[in-house]
Amino acid sequence: MALVPIQSAPFMGLNRDAIGKQWPPVSYQVGVEKVREYARAVGETNPLFHDREAALAAGFRDVVAPPMFCVVYSAPAIGAAVLDPEVGINMPAMVHGGQEFQWGEPVCASDVITTTPQMADIYEKAGRGFYVFTSESTNQNGALTVRGTWTNIVRGV
Repeated sequence: MALVPIQSAPFMGLNRDAIGKQWPPVSYQVGVEKVREYARAVGETNPLFHDREAALAAGFRDVVAPPMFCVVYSAPAIGAAVLDPEVGINMPAMVHGGQEFQWGEPVCASDVITTTPQMADIYEKAGRGFYVFTSESTNQNGALTVRGTWTNIVRGV
């Protein structure tokens, strides 16, 4: 059987006009079972991530979310930005380039986290388009929980 190359959508060009664009904030209610499920999925055994009494005894408001849980509550906001037609990402040619996070206030079950995404940069390097998004997430008290940088790379620009 012969392999047939996959045809990708035609490249639309790098549109730097979206740099600085900010999208509407997206809120996420952190559920205790979601935190526990995430902790189990990533192999976290620390009682702070599973047991409300242990978390309260340690001085937290409720069960604590593991740090990378930030992807769970940030993804809906970042997804809207990545998929925005004004940004012009050629999705069939896109690969994940990386994520960086700076954590602030720990996230606990029952928190309401609001994430605001922004387009930080769009540039070309070695025939690839780099789309750099940033996000800031805050809890219901206005405390920063995480600042993220999300990079997507588009092949063949």
